[in-house]
Amino acid sequence: MEEIERIREAFDADSRGISSLKDLNRLRIKYLGRRGLVIQELKSLSSLPPSERPPRGRAINDLKAYIESVMERLEEELSAAELKQKIEAESIDITLPGKYIPPGSSHPVNRVLDEIVEIFRFMGFTVEEGPEVELDYYNFEALNIPKDHPAREMQDTFYVAAGGGGGRLPAESDVVLRTHTSPVQIRVMEKRRPPLRFIAPGKVYRCDADVSHTPMFHQVEGLMVDEGVTFAHLKGVLELFIHRLFSTDTPVRFRPSYFPFTEPSAEVDIGCILCRGKGCRVCKGTGWLEVLGAGMVHPRVFEAVGYDPERYTGFAFGMGVERLTMLKFGIDDIRLFFENDIRFLKQFRV
Repeated sequence: MEEIERIREAFDADSRGISSLKDLNRLRIKYLGRRGLVIQELKSLSSLPPSERPPRGRAINDLKAYIESVMERLEEELSAAELKQKIEAESIDITLPGKYIPPGSSHPVNRVLDEIVEIFRFMGFTVEEGPEVELDYYNFEALNIPKDHPAREMQDTFYVAAGGGGGRLPAESDVVLRTHTSPVQIRVMEKRRPPLRFIAPGKVYRCDADVSHTPMFHQVEGLMVDEGVTFAHLKGVLELFIHRLFSTDTPVRFRPSYFPFTEPSAEVDIGCILCRGKGCRVCKGTGWLEVLGAGMVHPRVFEAVGYDPERYTGFAFGMGVERLTMLKFGIDDIRLFFENDIRFLKQFRV
């Protein structure tokens, strides 16, 4: 018992000289470490007669509890002192308000893309996605655009080396960066049977760059297939979409056009939102602006996916998100979307 009391007195003397957490840790090792004084006392119990072990063990445990409580108190005091010293050394006034970080916002293209998706979801369309690096078959051939078709010249394509390299290769390459999201329509039709009603938003790529074109841009294409689908359904869906995206008084017109994967095909125009149909520089004096292309799905496309064109009909449409964003916000240069100029982007904060 005298040895236990001697250890307690030695600990009290040592603890009075502690001035840092590092010193406190050394003190802990000295008394409570694997080879510390208290642990050695516990190990010595085995050498005592059985009758002396209980009182000696209780005394050692009391000493251990006392040392732990003193060290816990010292740790709290030293931690608070070191934190105060660090704050004073860095000359930080913790009572000052923090730095203001302005909130971010969605990119204007993403805002319009989200709005487009929500409008079509309201009309019962689901959302499908597909790969951006696509096979020639899905990007062209299954859409009634064979290798010798002149329509391939309308889509200035990035070809990808099959071995994993990059670069623009001759048209014989079988791997491309998709030029539209229409391949998603083929992939979905291969896996599912009608009725179908979905849109395919995503990035697409073409070798083109000027004030109205970028090598990468966003498209939303849509497809509806069932028995008895007509051009009237197509007009109803697209007119509702345009009126919700712009305004209910926006004029809409369908004008005959050509796409290899639809027949008949149409370009969809809206009344110029800047001059209200009077004619201006943006609409080139016509009073109309082209916003998307559409048409009834070509029978050869149905044959490519194993659908019976005598039984099923459908319509498809496609639009460029950047173009719609430019019209919606009155932006005259598509490159502004990708320059990351905060002065431009903060105008669209909501």
